[in-house]
Amino acid sequence: MKLSSLFSRKKNEPLDGYYENSTQKWLPIKDIKNGVVILKDGRYVKVLEVLPVNFYLKSETEQENIIYYFASYLKIAPDNMQIRVLTQKADIGDYLDRLSEFLTLERNDKCTEMIQDEMEFVSNLSFNVAVKKRFFIVFEFAHKNFNKAPTFSDVARYLYDEECRARKYLSQCGLEVLNIADNEFLIDLFYSIINKHTSKDIKPGSITDGMLDEIHGFEGGFADYE
Repeated sequence: MKLSSLFSRKKNEPLDGYYENSTQKWLPIKDIKNGVVILKDGRYVKVLEVLPVNFYLKSETEQENIIYYFASYLKIAPDNMQIRVLTQKADIGDYLDRLSEFLTLERNDKCTEMIQDEMEFVSNLSFNVAVKKRFFIVFEFAHKNFNKAPTFSDVARYLYDEECRARKYLSQCGLEVLNIADNEFLIDLFYSIINKHTSKDIKPGSITDGMLDEIHGFEGGFADYE
């Protein structure tokens, strides 16, 4: 998934203080504060995660209500709003770990064989087709609503009001909006978007000092490995 235009920076914009060709220099995010994403170009962005419902399992009346309230929200939603979908392979690690525990305790050969078949089937399914989708609403702070230079408190209050408005209308559609004001949650989210494959094994903050020394010691050639 590519970061949307909300997270793009202007071309030829000078970004001093970062290593050349580093992720820090490329990354358009400057900071995350109180659940607000601060971009390097001065914009403030709010990210909401929405838990989906199966529209086709709803009755005809429920479907009509969902369409009506969602259309009503779009009429009053922020001008610069985007709906983003993050597709990831399903994480079956916990399920396989639980099956492994059952396998070590099982004494019946037939049951043992069934557990092994289940583990093999789930592993193959996850590798080939099993995916999960996460849905997000992203909008930014609108300067036009303020006659003076807004403070960060003004920005946070504005984005919170927009969040409450989204919660109100989307709840009428049967959708739950998760509270992701936690900075660590947002860091994990962006990290998993940028590092789709490695994020499964390497978590934010787990890079060792030795790895950092190798990265920073690389200048115009290959780093020296012992």
